[in-house]
Amino acid sequence: MTDKVRVGVVGLGYWGPNLARNFDRLEGAELAYCCDLDEGNLAKARSLYPQTTVTDDYAHLLADDALDAIVVATSVPTHYKLGKLAIEAGKHAFIEKPIALKAADAQDLLDTAEEYGVKLMVGHLLEYHPAVAKMKELIDAGELGRVYYAYANRLNLGKVRTDENALWSLGPHDVSVLNYLTGDEPVEVSARGECYLQDDVEDVVFGYIRYENGMVGHLHVSWLDPHKSRKITVVGERKMVVFDDMESDRKITVYDKGATTTRTKFETYGEFVTLHFGDIHIPRIGNEEPLRIECQHFVDCINDDATPRSDGRDALNVVKVLDAMEVSLREGGRPVKTEEL
Repeated sequence: MTDKVRVGVVGLGYWGPNLARNFDRLEGAELAYCCDLDEGNLAKARSLYPQTTVTDDYAHLLADDALDAIVVATSVPTHYKLGKLAIEAGKHAFIEKPIALKAADAQDLLDTAEEYGVKLMVGHLLEYHPAVAKMKELIDAGELGRVYYAYANRLNLGKVRTDENALWSLGPHDVSVLNYLTGDEPVEVSARGECYLQDDVEDVVFGYIRYENGMVGHLHVSWLDPHKSRKITVVGERKMVVFDDMESDRKITVYDKGATTTRTKFETYGEFVTLHFGDIHIPRIGNEEPLRIECQHFVDCINDDATPRSDGRDALNVVKVLDAMEVSLREGGRPVKTEEL
């Protein structure tokens, strides 16, 4: 494909306008449609993008044979239905996170995209963050040695939602990063949470993930917290690395610290633990907007017939974790195997 990729964005509420802005500015893309049910949102789109067709009828996008791709940025409960309609219309689909609320629905989207021969990508934005890319580079190069565990905090006072709990609203970011960094399959999860502001909508959730390779991950998500925190820590055998998205000039900090165990030749002496303390290193991280990188990646995958980094399989693995955590929440924190779903 050599012409510009014609893209339609459906959902112009909270996040959709950012996606529309980026696709409009990409040289390889054309923002062909903006779609929403709210007249105020449509009026803003008409003002910002006079060359773009603005409509409240999703069917117009589905019926346009010249439209290459649809970006779904509507409310989470509608992602599955609208995404499947796009795929069945032969459109490449970029669906915001989470791709669905059930693992079975995520699997169906993956299977349908393969059946229709279109690209399916999910908006796991942090997988395109230069700082996360640096963490992945360090881990894959063996700089950290064996990775023991990782933990993530995503906290703030607000935005309180009514259509999804804190796990589904905030958790996809960190689950996708933990899956991406470990490069392995999550096999078991558990979660506990509490509802304070609304019945049956958890404001705070603590989750645990165990991976096939033995690494474990922990996440703490809440929209009812005094701190605004967007931090992921990875603890390795030789080094430890922290990604703090609230920092402007030190997104990544690498600690030359670690702990290893060695056994003496005399079995009776047991194991010794060696602690290592070294320097702190702050790598230079590029400041390109992650959302622009993500949108460009989607366009490039369409043009190059390549598999997106955050493809349907990636989306499915994240939803499996969240779906299993939801089961665990409802059952008092019971450990749940992802294969149960």
